[in-house]
Order: sequence, then structure tokens, then C-alpha cells
Amino acid sequence: MTPTKRTTVLLADDHTIVREGFRRMLELEDDLEVIGEAQDGRQAVALVKKLHPDVVLMDIAMPLLNGLEATRQVHKDFPATKVLMLSAHNDDAYVKTATDSGAVGYLLKQTSAQDVCRAIREVQKGNTFFSPSISKRLDQLHPISHDGAGALLRKSSQLTSREMEVLQLVAEGNDNKETAAELGIGTKTVEKHREHLMEKLDIHNTAGLTRYAIGAGIIESSVQLTIL
Repeated sequence: MTPTKRTTVLLADDHTIVREGFRRMLELEDDLEVIGEAQDGRQAVALVKKLHPDVVLMDIAMPLLNGLEATRQVHKDFPATKVLMLSAHNDDAYVKTATDSGAVGYLLKQTSAQDVCRAIREVQKGNTFFSPSISKRLDQLHPISHDGAGALLRKSSQLTSREMEVLQLVAEGNDNKETAAELGIGTKTVEKHREHLMEKLDIHNTAGLTRYAIGAGIIESSVQLTIL
């Protein structure tokens, strides 16, 4: 008898203890297999390219490249891989941005182990899956908020993938030279991307970019608080 093919899973979260918890949980399931772990969005995209997992459990707030932009890149370049977003954010705005980026499901971090496993199986079959509290709101066609994070996330959708990468690295405290080295591009190119994203966001200093990135959930509030 031919064994059932396992669904392969990549874990992407910057907290080791979270990844370990998910790995232990999924290892108990005969039909699910963790084939890799990433601690930031850029590593997640690279591992998707290398390992071709069926499903990625993707955190939103990660260093170097956040989960929303990583999801957008995975969806564009590797559409066969399904992304399940993991987040502590329960806001409708984050859910909409995640799905607009290509995620096929959205799980709150307090979701039960049973629902996480069920979500992986459902999205692998071509369905969507949302944490029960979010699914209930979606069924009621709850309107997306245009205030607070919703407005900020809507503005960030105007940015290109490269501009989003530059925004995050600058907000995390990298200067133009460091950002260029991280992205493998020239300093002048970074300066040009920085000019463009400042124009689009109507923000014209580093402190403002950092406040914006924190407010939109692109970086965590613990990053670069000294310049605020």
C-alpha cells in the first residue's frame, strides 16, 4: 500500500520558542511534515525557493522583511505554495492586507492546535481558513476599518516590494549603506527608493518612517524607540 503523501510545512517566525512549539505540535500529525524554519521574511522567501513547501505558517512582524511583504513575494513567485498568516493582530485591516498579499488563511496566535492542523489541511486542499472569531466577522461582511492601522496599511499598498524592503530596513535603524549591503544593491539606488517611498507616504524623515512602520505593524514597537 502506497503511503499517503505528507503535506510539507515551512515555519516562519522570529521567535525560536514559537517555532519549536509549532514544530512539536505538527510532528504529532502523521500527514504533516515540517521541512524548514525561517526567522525572518527574507529567509522565508529563500527557503520557499529552495524547499518548495506546500504550506508556510508566516508570522507578520519579523525583522529584515515582514510577513506581509514576504507573502506578497511568495504568492507572486511561488503560487503553488499556500501561505497561512500567523498574527497577534485581530484587526480586519490586517486580515484584508494579508489576503490581498496572497495569504489563503489567517490564524490568531492563540488558535488551538487542532485548528492550526485543520487550517493546513484545508488550504492544501485549495480552501481558505480563518480563525473562528475572524471567520464569523467575515461571514457577517464586517466592514474594513479605514482608521488607524487600516489607513496606514492601505497607504503601504502603494509601495513596491523593494520600497517596502527599504522602508522596513530604514525603520529598523539601518542607514543607506547598511540597507544597500543587506539588499545587494547600490547606495544611490537605496536613496532613490527612499525618496519614492517618502513621497508616496508623505513622510520626510526617519523618525516618521519608523512611527509609520510601527503603526502599520511592519515592525514591532520595541524597535528603534529611542528615536521616537
